[in-house]
Amino acid sequence: MSKRGLCSRSEAERLIRGGRVRVNGHVVRNPETPTTMAMAIDIDGQAATQPVLRYLMLNKPRGLVTTVRDEQGRDTVYRCFDAANLGWIAPVGRLDKASEGVLLFSNDPAWAARITDPASGPDKTYHVQVDCIPDAARLSALHEGVRDGDEHLRAKSAVLLRTGEKNAWLEIVLDEGRNRQIRRLLAALKINVLRLVRVGIGSLALGDLPKGQWRELSAQEVAALGGD
Repeated sequence: MSKRGLCSRSEAERLIRGGRVRVNGHVVRNPETPTTMAMAIDIDGQAATQPVLRYLMLNKPRGLVTTVRDEQGRDTVYRCFDAANLGWIAPVGRLDKASEGVLLFSNDPAWAARITDPASGPDKTYHVQVDCIPDAARLSALHEGVRDGDEHLRAKSAVLLRTGEKNAWLEIVLDEGRNRQIRRLLAALKINVLRLVRVGIGSLALGDLPKGQWRELSAQEVAALGGD
C-alpha cells in the first residue's frame, strides 16, 4: 500500500494495522493493500498528504533476502536503507538471497506494475558465473528452452562472455520473470551457478554503483523503464 503522509514504514504499518487508515472511505488493515495516487487516503480522519514519488536502484549484496522482514531472522534488503528516512518503499520484482545486482524500489505501485508486467516489462540482463565452459549446443539449448515440471523455461539470449580453466561467465537476457528461472534453467542442463548478478533492467545499467549502495533514478530513467 502507498502510505502517503507517513513518516516511516514501521509507523505506517502500526497505523494501518490499528485501523486508523481509510482508503476511499473504507478502513484497511493490510499494509500491502494496493492503492493508486487517485485514491483518497486519510489517517485519523485527516487527509494524508501526497508523498514524494521515489524510484531507487540498489546494488543488492549477496546474502540478503528481498522482503520487509524475515520469519527466520535473516538480514533483508532494507538494511541497505537504514537511517535514510525514505518512508515506505517496496521492491519492484525480486532477487533471491544468493543473487546480486540491480534491484529497484518505489512507492509508485502503478509504475512498479508496468516494470514487472511479464507481457510488456523490460528485459533483464544477468552475468552468471557457472562451473563449466558451456559449448555451443548448451548455449543454444538455453535459448531454445527446457521443460522443468509443467513450465517451459528459456532465455531470450545467452552468450559466452569469458572463460577460465574450469568455469565461465555467461550473459543471459530474460524477457519473462519466473521464480529462480536462470538457476532452474541451468540446472536442467547440469550446469551449476557460482554467482548470479543482475547487471541491467531495460536500458538501466548497474554501472559502477558500489555493492550495498543505492541511488535515485533520473526522470529520464524512470520514463524509459515504465513510462505510460
